[in-house]
Amino acid sequence: MSRSRLPPLNALRAFEAAARNGGFTAAARELNVSPAAISQHVAALEAHLGVRLFRRMARGLAITDAGRAYLPGLEEGFATLAAATNALRGRPRAGRLVVSTLPSFATGWLVPRLPDFRRRYPEIDVVLRSEWRFVDFARDAVDVAIRYTKEPPAALRADRLLPETLFLCAAPALAQALRRPADLAKATLLHDSSIGRSEPRLGWEPWLDLLGLPAALAARGPGFSDSSALYVAARLGHGVAVGRSAPLADDLAAGRLVRLFDLELPSGFAYWVVAPKAGAEDPRVSAFRSWVLDARTPALL
Repeated sequence: MSRSRLPPLNALRAFEAAARNGGFTAAARELNVSPAAISQHVAALEAHLGVRLFRRMARGLAITDAGRAYLPGLEEGFATLAAATNALRGRPRAGRLVVSTLPSFATGWLVPRLPDFRRRYPEIDVVLRSEWRFVDFARDAVDVAIRYTKEPPAALRADRLLPETLFLCAAPALAQALRRPADLAKATLLHDSSIGRSEPRLGWEPWLDLLGLPAALAARGPGFSDSSALYVAARLGHGVAVGRSAPLADDLAAGRLVRLFDLELPSGFAYWVVAPKAGAEDPRVSAFRSWVLDARTPALL
């Protein structure tokens, strides 16, 4: 039988516990569920296998020959699972953990949250590498990365962390003077000069077109090759920026930046937690992955 056709694990646990304990009530007590739930799981397992595992009688249950033959293999399987789990829990989790991510995500989202990781896992020392390029796990000394991409490579273990939406934003004092889209004609537009063709909405042309403003406005204003510096300029009131929801989540929540014109567009990209499949279950990587997924702001999901 292929793995895809194996019975549900809960049904196997219910049968194994019922057979070992001699009834549904004792099995329910062990698994902390109701006897009815055990009965339903066993019935589902029998239907899946097409084999009767118990005979229901007026005074209880009697395991069938098929059930008796099935039980030792299940007991051995559950014992193997328990041993593997205990061995994994016993592996050392202390040490350095090298994390690679984009500079803007590091400064805007990850770094402010890292003290919580340190409190939870004081034995793990995070070494943060801020870099634009996708790391080569086979060559670079990196344990786990947070990448901004449409789809992560299939060869990696990947967990979707956050989607990304785009919007126009400015410091509160400047935002008060920008009550209508037409007011952008008098404002300084801040440009992300690092964007590529895959992310045209980070440039000003799509927004000006959407707002019905002259495309020529996109030709003026300072540019920044690092979006972290761009967002510092926006917070200081130097001009209007095209913002990203994840790196600016805390700035928006604290009121350091304000969205303009109640307008947003999907970027088509998302942040992913990625690691080589061979190292994805390393206790340090598992701890970081679980923590960072729990640290997501519900409003951004």
